[in-house]
Amino acid sequence: MDTEPDSPEAGAQRHVAPVARLRRMLLSLPGKLLSLSVIFVLIAEVLIFVPSASNFRTEWLMDRADAAHLAALAAESVPDMEPGEDMVREILASADAVSVARITDGVNELILGGTLRDAKLITADVTKEGFFDRIGATLGTFRAPEGRYVRIIAEPRTRMDTGELISVIVPEAGLRDELYAYSRNIVWLSLFIAAVTGVLLYLVILFILVRPIRRLSRAMTQFQEDPTDRSRTVTASGRSDEIGDAEAALAAMQSEVRAAFAQRERLAALGGAVARINHDLRNVFASAQLISDRLATSKDERVAAMGSRLVRAVDRGIRLCQETLDYGKTQERAPEFQSIAIRNALDDAAGDAFAATGVAEWVNEIDDDVTVSADPDHLHRIFMNLIRNGVQAMDGREGACLTVRAESRDGEVYVTLTDNGPGVPGRVRETLFQPFGISGTKSGSGLGLSIARELARTMGGDVALVTTGDDGTTFEVRLGAG
Repeated sequence: MDTEPDSPEAGAQRHVAPVARLRRMLLSLPGKLLSLSVIFVLIAEVLIFVPSASNFRTEWLMDRADAAHLAALAAESVPDMEPGEDMVREILASADAVSVARITDGVNELILGGTLRDAKLITADVTKEGFFDRIGATLGTFRAPEGRYVRIIAEPRTRMDTGELISVIVPEAGLRDELYAYSRNIVWLSLFIAAVTGVLLYLVILFILVRPIRRLSRAMTQFQEDPTDRSRTVTASGRSDEIGDAEAALAAMQSEVRAAFAQRERLAALGGAVARINHDLRNVFASAQLISDRLATSKDERVAAMGSRLVRAVDRGIRLCQETLDYGKTQERAPEFQSIAIRNALDDAAGDAFAATGVAEWVNEIDDDVTVSADPDHLHRIFMNLIRNGVQAMDGREGACLTVRAESRDGEVYVTLTDNGPGVPGRVRETLFQPFGISGTKSGSGLGLSIARELARTMGGDVALVTTGDDGTTFEVRLGAG
């Protein structure tokens, strides 16, 4: 059966697929660790290679010095005759030298001499070379030109007396060739060590670190898909290291989040019930309000007084129902920022707050040119709650006064609102910004400051209690500058 040949696109995809897999492997955590391991091992090998190559050069020079010393001893051992030219050439060839001399008390005595043409000659005094001198000379040997010779001055290890040095001239080509061969061996050995080390580290890290992390990642992803599914809870492996701590922490977090979801469902059901109860209560309060209004207008003073008290109680009940419904709404809408003159905005909020709560002296010390970047509705609600809270705290006392100031710093505007009330009681401060917390006033619901802070934070600001005491209370609102 004939088959159609692959299209060029299909062939290209087959060639790209292995490259893509290799790229994904190298970019994965184990691949990165493998690459880094190989690089670090190679760097270590380079750092080790330089001094080891220097030692190799020094050992090579000493071997030539020892061989030359033995050649000199062989030449001097010929009794009552000088060695012939052929013998000298043979002795020098055995030491791979051009000439050999003895240095005693600074006097250079030629023992064996060969022909040294107009070639460049450098000196390597092994007795005086330091660590960095040897390294520099070794690197120079790699770049040595053809035909250069090196004069070695050393203390031969084969000498029997003291104070004697040997001077031998040898071609540098032999040293350079052997250094290159030594370097190639070191390079291949380094690559082998790097590969073996990298693979071992890769396997160790894969099984000890990467696989547990992948398991944790999968567990988090599965839990994110359905937090209510108890089968997706991670099982701690019992490890005593950081991975084990992370597994235990994740398992605890999953349990807490699952409990929070269950609590949210219960609260949602409770919220629905409260909303229905509030609706019915408002109808009841509306009927009670009609009756209380009539009682308050009674000619009987005792009945009228009781009717007035009932009117206030019904008003508080209606207000509490309304604030509870308002707070139980969904998350506040996203703010729509505008540049707002804060002085005028505060005057408007104060007017509405005084109309709903009561009147106090209003002192606005903010300059007309101070602007903030905020949502107009959010800003109005924040300060109306704060001003109303301050008026309620002063409870109609004589000389009740609210003072507002503003200060710009670090690109933000800090607005302070100060009243001269009796201060916030200690038991109230702990839950001051919590919904339905303990209120400092009899008619308060504990929602005003909580709503004010929530609105400020949606705009990137905050509301905080700065000071409180017998002489009054100061709240601070932080907003972005306009």
